[in-house]
Amino acid sequence: MTDEGERAPRAPAAPAHPVVVGYDGSTASRRALAWAAGLARRTERPLLVAYITPVPMAYDGTAVVPVMEGEAEALAWLRTELADTLPASAPAGLGIHVAACTGDAARELARLAEEHQADALVLGAPEHRLHHLVGSVPVWMARHAHCPLVIVP
Repeated sequence: MTDEGERAPRAPAAPAHPVVVGYDGSTASRRALAWAAGLARRTERPLLVAYITPVPMAYDGTAVVPVMEGEAEALAWLRTELADTLPASAPAGLGIHVAACTGDAARELARLAEEHQADALVLGAPEHRLHHLVGSVPVWMARHAHCPLVIVP
């Protein structure tokens, strides 16, 4: 509780109607990031870079349990990656936000896009042939996304 003249600290505002891009450090996701940064600049929208890690599982002697790792480490890695990847392509004034989530990549990206009412969702094309056979994040998103989906080759 605060006094009437005092304001409670607030969390930074989430970006409204951003261009969301999935990023995992792969060559395809780097291309998607560059394309998404250009789209965000052209449409004057913020850029939301999402890094999704699967929930790691471990056997504790009696059952398989999720191993929760630090979100802070993932965010630190992502910020370093962005600093290395975006300097040449990120225009001045582009609002860049990051999100590190744990779970199924497709479902988490869909959740972020819906939660922030994304103007577009940008993904890199799958690089491995196995993804073409058993499915991939872009294929799932093509059926379930509630915003325009761009798949960057």
